[in-house]
Amino acid sequence: MIGFYILIGAISLISWLISNKLKSKFKYYSKIQLRNGMSGAEIAQKMLSDNGITDVEIISTPGMLTDHYNPKNKTVNLSEGVYNQRNAAAAAVAAHEVGHAIQHAKAYQWLQLRSKLVPMVSITSKFSQYMIIGGIILGAASNATGSIGFMIAIGGLIFMGLGTLFSFITLPVEYDASNRALAWLKDKNIVSPEEYKGSEDALKWAARTYLVAALGSLAMLLYWALQLLGRD
Repeated sequence: MIGFYILIGAISLISWLISNKLKSKFKYYSKIQLRNGMSGAEIAQKMLSDNGITDVEIISTPGMLTDHYNPKNKTVNLSEGVYNQRNAAAAAVAAHEVGHAIQHAKAYQWLQLRSKLVPMVSITSKFSQYMIIGGIILGAASNATGSIGFMIAIGGLIFMGLGTLFSFITLPVEYDASNRALAWLKDKNIVSPEEYKGSEDALKWAARTYLVAALGSLAMLLYWALQLLGRD
């Protein structure tokens, strides 16, 4: 179990460093005020209009970096630091979330696949690790329960595999949304060259949080797979 704790610690440390870097980047680029004076909400609305999308609502949501697109009720949810602000960071985040709305409108295949997995992963992710650890303990308890414990652990491993798959499917969804956002910001001259560099850098660091999450999920999956194979 020492290896498990080392792995958890390493993943947590890297995730914490990337998250802190993202927050510092967002704070820095929040100081670069847009020359056009548009707020995040106004930028989001213009991008939706430019893409012919009229059935998506833009709303403000509490918190920092809580921005997201909800395909169920078709809402672009912008955090307080984005909705009303008029800076490079707000422009990047607002355009990124509208990028997801455009994906939805155009039936982007990776977003569709991700949406289908959400209900399943939301359930399996809660039990996967407990099933693996419980199965290993049950299997080590006695020969009579060994097979049952092994099957429970394998079930947990499958559940964890679904979570890992979900994490990697999320990557093209996020990168594509950022690419759509940056292309629109540049093509429509929404931001100046300096503002564009800030928006681009902010979105790159945001994407790295998803990359770290996916690699961390894969590392956990491989660790437990090796544990089970070793015990088998």
